[in-house]
Amino acid sequence: MSRRQRRKFSLYEKAAILRRHLSDKVPVSDLCEEYKLQPSVFYQWQRQLLDHAARALTPQRGLGRHDLAKHDGRKARRERPSVRGATW
Repeated sequence: MSRRQRRKFSLYEKAAILRRHLSDKVPVSDLCEEYKLQPSVFYQWQRQLLDHAARALTPQRGLGRHDLAKHDGRKARRERPSVRGATW
């Protein structure tokens, strides 16, 4: 029994496939069949895209990675110093 060789998709190919789903509303099942993908791989790419959306929307000259973490609402609440008598 021969093993199938793992295919590698470039970043541009992944983006094009995800764009077809998100913009053109092509069903995931159709894309997975067309590109011979497992749905779990497609959803992993989609999760990575959404997890890094803030970085993609950050201006080129502006917030850096360190500054972006400060502006993340979830982290900001955890990192807020406790001050007596302060009302948040």
